[in-house]
Amino acid sequence: MASLRGTAFFFIPAIILLAGCGAGSPRFTSRDRPDPSSREPEPSSRLAGVASYYADDFNGRKTASGELYDMNGMTAAHRTLPFGTKVKVTNMDTGKSVVVRINDRGPFKDDRVIDLSLGAAKQLGLISMGTARVILRIVELGFQSK
Repeated sequence: MASLRGTAFFFIPAIILLAGCGAGSPRFTSRDRPDPSSREPEPSSRLAGVASYYADDFNGRKTASGELYDMNGMTAAHRTLPFGTKVKVTNMDTGKSVVVRINDRGPFKDDRVIDLSLGAAKQLGLISMGTARVILRIVELGFQSK
């Protein structure tokens, strides 16, 4: 009987302590953990600068992300944003906007913030000028960076 009391004396506190660490414990519920696929960009994820575009010489060639460049698509090159990031680009002079997906690296001129595909540049109305003052706003963060 004494050994039973000694065993109970040891196991009962251990069971009580471990009960709070179970999967049903409110400290470990999935609702408290952020869903990594629902990452939202920071509200201040805006950048102003000059946009340019690239087309014919690169059409059909591999981009830095590994996919083939489609000059008529709605894509863009950015120096640091993860591939797959969606960015709303607004032409400051006309107010026209377009959403592009980052799939390449660039631009390679210091005064530029983004290089757009020809299709995106047409929608923004910057073909005749070659460049435009734009505001970039991250719509959805991408998933990879190379």
